[in-house]
Amino acid sequence: MDYEQTVMNLLISAGEARSQAMLAIRHARMEEWTQAEKALDASTEAIKEAHKVQTMLIGADEGEGKVPVTLILVHAQDHLMTAMLCRDLAEELILLRKEIKGC
Repeated sequence: MDYEQTVMNLLISAGEARSQAMLAIRHARMEEWTQAEKALDASTEAIKEAHKVQTMLIGADEGEGKVPVTLILVHAQDHLMTAMLCRDLAEELILLRKEIKGC
């Protein structure tokens, strides 16, 4: 496993997930419901990809500290958790906007 590339893949997927969640919110603000849902779906897929990388790192570590905990890994993990929260909140915001608009 190329550690640096693996961590960068985690960071990239997490960043894409957050970007798509924010895009979903912007679409909802403009009442573009189909595009908002597509962006939410894209965010979910990016989170799944990031989670695959995270699971691979956990498996490689085997609970024995085999994977070095570097600042970039901590940064990537932070991005993933933030992206997951952002996606969840985006979903709620879209639902609220739909309720307000009677959709």
